[in-house]
Amino acid sequence: MEEQIKAVRNMQDFIDAHLYENITAADLAKAAGYSSWYANRLFSYWLKITPGEYIRKLRLSKSALRLRDEQIKIIDVAFEVGFNSVDGYQRAFRREFGCNPREYAKSPTALSLFTPYGILSSKKREEHRMSETRNIFIQVVDKPARKVVIKRGIKARHYFEYCEEAGCDVWGLLMSMKSISGEPVCMWLPERYRKSNTSEYVQGVEVELDYQGEVPDGFDVIELPSSRYLMFQGEPFAEEDYEEAIEEIWKAEKKYDLTLLNYAWDMENPRIQLEPIGERGYIELLPVVSLEV
Repeated sequence: MEEQIKAVRNMQDFIDAHLYENITAADLAKAAGYSSWYANRLFSYWLKITPGEYIRKLRLSKSALRLRDEQIKIIDVAFEVGFNSVDGYQRAFRREFGCNPREYAKSPTALSLFTPYGILSSKKREEHRMSETRNIFIQVVDKPARKVVIKRGIKARHYFEYCEEAGCDVWGLLMSMKSISGEPVCMWLPERYRKSNTSEYVQGVEVELDYQGEVPDGFDVIELPSSRYLMFQGEPFAEEDYEEAIEEIWKAEKKYDLTLLNYAWDMENPRIQLEPIGERGYIELLPVVSLEV
């Protein structure tokens, strides 16, 4: 099983590194170390999607972000992502997202972007134990007054419960929305921001205070004041070690002596979690208030 998981990861890494090239079945087979037939079978079994569909969805999602953020011609995007004609690209874009790319470029709306996830090893944690001598980086971050477009759950207190209640595809839609912080956020909401029978844990996008843009169906908007945070960031980690990376941050938060900075924890603002990305380390932001009179 471990060899199969490694093979699929290698294929995902190859696709990521060569996304805009002509990726063949032979290329993926070589990356996996198996025959083309068996490599395709492993990929489809573990990721529940064929390699071809995976590549197509990823290319279209990347192209949508370029149309949102750049002044780029449709024809240039179409050829970049491997289509032989603008018509073919437009049909594929409409099938994937339900809108025409030209219309989307003029007036971007929230789209359900494809967000590929890696598969985790089933080896025991003891076999992957991270070094005991790892650093936690802490810095003060000031956030402006802002709105957050959020999707609430029902009773969720953490990511996995939230996925069961709201669905894991929420993140793809949030990724398509421009954020003043550069990426979507996960939040633990204080009671004041929660509605009756809704979850403490939510996912959303931070936007400008005067935001008047689209709010997708089933989403809410909350308004947060300017606030100060302590950002805790761990060292980079292997994907299979993500649970340990999160736990080491939680332990550091519990042990940290706020009086060193003359702060106290702020219970009126949400705690923030960023997407666990191995190459940058796990990040959380905890709100604080000054003890100075």
